[in-house]
Amino acid sequence: MASVSIPSATPFLKPLQLSFNLRSLNPFQRADLAMDLGTANTLIYARQRGMLVNAPSVVAVDERTGKAVAVGHKAKEIYGKTSNVTRCLRPMKDGVIADFEMTSLMISHMLKEARPSLFIRPRIVIGVPSGITQVEKRAVIEAALASGLREAILVEEPMAAAIGMGLPINKPIGNMVVDIGGGTTEVAIIALNGTVYSRSIRVAGDEMDEAIQRHLKRLYGIEVGIFEAERLKMVMGSALPFSTPRSALVYGRDIATGMPIKTEIGDGVIREALHEPLSVIVSAVTDALESTSAEIAQDIISQGIYLAGGGALLKGLARRLTDETGILFHRANDPLSCVVRGVAQVVENLKGMREVCIN
Repeated sequence: MASVSIPSATPFLKPLQLSFNLRSLNPFQRADLAMDLGTANTLIYARQRGMLVNAPSVVAVDERTGKAVAVGHKAKEIYGKTSNVTRCLRPMKDGVIADFEMTSLMISHMLKEARPSLFIRPRIVIGVPSGITQVEKRAVIEAALASGLREAILVEEPMAAAIGMGLPINKPIGNMVVDIGGGTTEVAIIALNGTVYSRSIRVAGDEMDEAIQRHLKRLYGIEVGIFEAERLKMVMGSALPFSTPRSALVYGRDIATGMPIKTEIGDGVIREALHEPLSVIVSAVTDALESTSAEIAQDIISQGIYLAGGGALLKGLARRLTDETGILFHRANDPLSCVVRGVAQVVENLKGMREVCIN
């Protein structure tokens, strides 16, 4: 069964679309921010101003001065190509902070584009994985506060994704969401503004890329960069066979000779590489379904399960999950921005949506 696109929730709010009275908001309220601090990409939304940042979570720093020389798209372009005095890295790992100093530097740099003034210290609402520990929560909050913000509030990513897709989270209806990000896959069932079931596994987009790297190294003796593996996943990655076979050139380094090499591979090679991480994700979904009550199972069967996150863009994934479970899977429109859309709605109505935030 083909995947079904569902309409996103309220589109990114533009000043003319809002019913808020700007004069009724003080400058601090107007400056409030929403952030999806992801392993692969970071998105920042500003109240009343819409989406301001959508960039890879990559930072390049000068080792001599400790200052950032590139962040986001520019840093991704030079990843793996820097000199000895420049370090380029991805400071987020498995959805949480792996390098506190570099994450703080990256956030500070990105917030310069979002803050209307250095003299205004806004609040920020941040989407985080549901399986995050108290120590990891504290690291996210401290990284935000170190960037000059006055308060950091956290929302679990599955909840934010559900809000972003416009699901009836405040009603006595079981809404099942599978959010496949860069570092984690979140499987959650939400009802009455709370989480009935939640599980976070650290297998997602990054693990798929690494699986492609390992498979090409084992099968062809070719070492490829992480972003080349990501490109191959986007071009030829699929959960089910294509109706027409595809192929693409892969660029890397021959392990035997150490020389640069390019060769053509078929889509079956990439699909074989993705088999293991996809099997783990499918198992997480079936485990969640087995843990539901009869009442929630009825809701899930009647309305289906919703896919969000960049991993949901993998070709054929919704159909494979539908075939594996017998339940219709819907892929959200623009699944990459579901979390930040939901966090943005929390920012726009923070007083009324405090219940969905976490401590």
